[in-house]
Amino acid sequence: MKISAVIIAGNEEEKIADAIRSVDWADEVLVIDSESIDMTPEIAEGLGARVINRPWPGFSAQKQFGVEAASFDWILSLDADEQISPELRQEIENIRMTQHADGYKIPRRTYYMDRAIRHCGWYPDWQLRLFDRRKGKWKDVLVHESVEMTTDAKIEKLTGDILHFTGEGALHHHEMIGKRYAPLAARQMFDDGKRTSPLRIAAAGAIAFLSTYILKMGFLDGLPGFCIARFAGHHAFLKHLCLWELQKSAPCQ
Repeated sequence: MKISAVIIAGNEEEKIADAIRSVDWADEVLVIDSESIDMTPEIAEGLGARVINRPWPGFSAQKQFGVEAASFDWILSLDADEQISPELRQEIENIRMTQHADGYKIPRRTYYMDRAIRHCGWYPDWQLRLFDRRKGKWKDVLVHESVEMTTDAKIEKLTGDILHFTGEGALHHHEMIGKRYAPLAARQMFDDGKRTSPLRIAAAGAIAFLSTYILKMGFLDGLPGFCIARFAGHHAFLKHLCLWELQKSAPCQ
């Protein structure tokens, strides 16, 4: 069972080295770089990774390109701000000799405001990141990309974590919601035939905040939990508002 570790990156010179070092035991490390203007590709090549430079087509398309460009059928997929924990590495090394599934779901532990988030709906955040490409591929969606396996594929779970070091502060989080996540989510909803209303726009933020902070026990994560819930509310509000604008600009059917 030979593994290609595939990492997507773009202007990640501060994080790419740690991501690569966490998978340097794989049979291949492949970095798909989206035209970085910093030292990301040079750092990756210096650490022995194979680098392919390619314009950014979106998360799913970029990840699937990496799957198809990899040298081996078994894919371990990472973003540049993620790392494989030592415990997960050991698990993967063990199943390389006894592999009897086609894909493996892995818990992802996110660090936010220098704290490991255990609630807010952020953990265990199961991610199917280790899989046989002959049995699975990345779904063609705008947001919340995931691997879709064939109906006959056998999927199991591992216990070691993917470590996710997200964001560069509150302003960056706010900016990503406004420029990327909310507009893309709205477009995906619109394309899926979903519609919103003034009432939903008004209620979406409060519902998302209460769900994250109370029902998903974000309050147990202290100030980071409150901030996550607050941003979840902002994202929900803005997503529905963007969807409303799309509805109003769409031609009559």
